[in-house]
Amino acid sequence: MEEVGTSRSAVIRAGASAYLEKRVDSTLCRLTLEEKVGQMMEVVIDVVGTTNAQGLFEIDSNKLDSLFSLYKVGSLLNAPGTVAPTARQWESYMAKIQEASMRILGIPCIFGLDQNHGSTYIQGGTLFPQNINVAATFNRDLARRMAEATAYETRAVSVPWTYSPTVDLGRDPRWPRMYENFGEDCLLNAVMGREMVLGFQGENPDSIDRWHVGTSLKHYLGYGVPFSGKDRTPAYIAPAELREKHFAPFLAAINVGALSVMVNSASVNGMPVHANRELLTTWLKEETGWDGVVITDWADINNLFTREMVAHDKKDALQMAINAGIDMIMEPYRADACELIIQLVKEGRIPESRIDDAARRVLRMKYRLGLFEHPVQRLKDYPKFGGKEFAALAVETAEQGMVLLKNVGDVLPVAKGKRLLVTGPNANRMRCLNGGWSYTWQGHRTDEFASQYNTIYEALADKFGKDNVKLCQGVTYSEKGKYYEEDAHDIASAVAAAQQADIIVACIGENSYCESPGNLSDLNLSFSQKELVKALAATGKPLVMILNEGRPRLLADIEPMADAVVDIMLPGNYGGDALANLLAGDANFSGKLPFTYPSEINSLVNYDFKRSQESKTMAGAYDYNARVTQQWSFGYGKSYTTFKYSRLCVDKTVFHADDALMVSVDVTNTGQREGMESVLLYSSDLVASMVPDGRRLRDFVKVKLQPGETRTVSFHLKASDLAFVGYDGRWRLEPGDFIFMTGDRQLRVTLE
Repeated sequence: MEEVGTSRSAVIRAGASAYLEKRVDSTLCRLTLEEKVGQMMEVVIDVVGTTNAQGLFEIDSNKLDSLFSLYKVGSLLNAPGTVAPTARQWESYMAKIQEASMRILGIPCIFGLDQNHGSTYIQGGTLFPQNINVAATFNRDLARRMAEATAYETRAVSVPWTYSPTVDLGRDPRWPRMYENFGEDCLLNAVMGREMVLGFQGENPDSIDRWHVGTSLKHYLGYGVPFSGKDRTPAYIAPAELREKHFAPFLAAINVGALSVMVNSASVNGMPVHANRELLTTWLKEETGWDGVVITDWADINNLFTREMVAHDKKDALQMAINAGIDMIMEPYRADACELIIQLVKEGRIPESRIDDAARRVLRMKYRLGLFEHPVQRLKDYPKFGGKEFAALAVETAEQGMVLLKNVGDVLPVAKGKRLLVTGPNANRMRCLNGGWSYTWQGHRTDEFASQYNTIYEALADKFGKDNVKLCQGVTYSEKGKYYEEDAHDIASAVAAAQQADIIVACIGENSYCESPGNLSDLNLSFSQKELVKALAATGKPLVMILNEGRPRLLADIEPMADAVVDIMLPGNYGGDALANLLAGDANFSGKLPFTYPSEINSLVNYDFKRSQESKTMAGAYDYNARVTQQWSFGYGKSYTTFKYSRLCVDKTVFHADDALMVSVDVTNTGQREGMESVLLYSSDLVASMVPDGRRLRDFVKVKLQPGETRTVSFHLKASDLAFVGYDGRWRLEPGDFIFMTGDRQLRVTLE
């Protein structure tokens, strides 16, 4: 039995270059205590602006100068009023902010935006699919290219920092932020998060050029599995799982140089993460050698004494969080916490060495981004902003991120000349296609800013001809109410319209929401939408269900009524066009679910659940039955073609702890058209000192195959990849048998 390293980090960054560190130290040594503390403070842009007579936000030079002069603030964030300005407006804002910061402090301001799925806070920029769709592509290249495009457009308006990517594990579909991350699996989040960091920042994190931006991984740690399913509520996670699964994506991303990490707003196992020195300092900084910035989430220092009740007051909370490892504090509306921090240092409650370390980390990030030399850019130097190249990438990503879940009788693709009824509340709104973080925080004004793009109905009308496509929604969202409120007064009209159609396309799911306002009390799809589907199915016409949702909503009672089901999740501004291409057969489905789609509320389990949860029945009076049901499994997805797996091989059927393994499998396109297949390699530990997971994703490769073409897909693994965290919190690689699985093939190997 062998124990492996506690961090399992293959590549630990050695830290900043000597030249960079010399520049950081030179700047730090000239700063007063007040200036060091100021570098640790971040406030919202609204604090330094006013709204003019035309209703437009303007920077107020007096407020800006006062903020920098009085509090020495080092960072600003967010769009004014959380509404996206134009690129030109951003150019003007950033010029004024950086001029004042350099003039008064001699240090550039670092400005951050939540660019969660493209240029979410810049009018005219490119909005891509949400991260859950990117995960469904199982395509590393698309993840990196999408981040590169977002970085380009973000830096074009002189914003150098984004609070992205989100690598929380979305392992509870009740959680309203599930769509922001890459699904339930830790490897998929780690791989996609790593690729996005490289796309955002480039290959050299010590010298990030003017085409790239710094990243902030979020939300560290365990944020995506709240016990109640509600946003920002406590999580209770087995320590072994916290280390093995939830930490893994963050570790993968900091190992390629992610500049910063944002902290989970809630508590894990009874300890608020903002006050958890073990997680913030021991795990994240000391064990890895990472030298980046740890930043709070929105006003979360206050939660330590107003909600979590582990601190007496604001001053106590600041002491607790900074000593735990917080480097930058997102207040966000006031900077007077600087005064409290200075008091704490003078009272000896926060060591000045901790302030020096935090300020050094912030300055290091600014130097890495080249802000001292080039605090602003010129929009005219970024000709690809909002252009055709990025639009084409958005379409490609949307196509590969949609999942065909059912296609009985090959109702899809839709034949030319067919008459379509497009119905349902999601049929004709850009808001639904984009979700939250789209021009506004909740995405509720998306249709104001995205009118030039196609809704599902508009895209299908363009593709199949307006005379062949009729819109009658039956159920609509109440735009003046909460995101889930609906108006269900026209189902009868939709049923009547269906009589004239050859195929019904029912667009159902969710309206846009973001963070806590997206909490729900019932995971079932709404009653009105289910009634609409039932009424349409009763017509006997072929029914295609389009699921447009940020998380899987329960629909087991209506799924059998559909001839075809497509989960498009949140595909962005070009999602309507991508769906039309797929339904027409001009493109082929290749997406796979990055989460388990449950069929009932009492079966909210993940694909890697422990073996003791499996469906064996014990004989006798006890009749033990722990079955769980799934609507569709993790990694499931159909295509218009078919694939056959054969010749699964491994170069060592008996191996040792320091060995590397090569696993290969032949994949053949046995259908009549070109297609892409995501080949997913799983392993299963048959016997272990802790109850083993049923299976674990170990690698994936996406290949394109012509009809009749066979390709050998190879996976390279280290034996240590099969290790797990034991009950004692230490990594363990134990001798015994393992199963490798891909497609319908499997083979056994033995670790001696």
